[in-house]
Amino acid sequence: MASAIASLLAACSSTQPPAPADTAPAVQQPVVTAPVTPAVDAAAEARLAAERARLAKESVYFDFDSNAIRADQQARVSQHAEFLKANPGQQAQIQGNTDARGSREYNLALGQRRAESVKNALEVLGVKGDQLEAVSYGKEKPRAEGSSAADFAENRRADVAYR
Repeated sequence: MASAIASLLAACSSTQPPAPADTAPAVQQPVVTAPVTPAVDAAAEARLAAERARLAKESVYFDFDSNAIRADQQARVSQHAEFLKANPGQQAQIQGNTDARGSREYNLALGQRRAESVKNALEVLGVKGDQLEAVSYGKEKPRAEGSSAADFAENRRADVAYR
């Protein structure tokens, strides 16, 4: 009787046969990767922005009815050139301005000659021409509103606007 009980218990055991092995080949899932973007150095970008802001205040001044860059303005032009050469991706618009004397047409032409004069000087100093654009505002964007000699002198300038 004991052997009959043992046989019965063995037959009723809860062991299950192993699961059949998956015979289908494994499907390769595509690997999705995030696009690689260069890390932006926040400190370097802040330094670049600060230097652009400083240089934007460094206008190149001209004598009355002249587009020749004065000797005392050469260092300013050189500062702009060094910045642009060190940052070849940087674009600049040279904006020629005049004082209020003279006709609108004459002042637009003089402002353009002043902008072109600064642009040419920058190119001579090694700045790539495709970084530069010369435009004239003539007497349309005065910095000083008065009519004194100092006001006129302040308006005879070329501004370098960085973009």
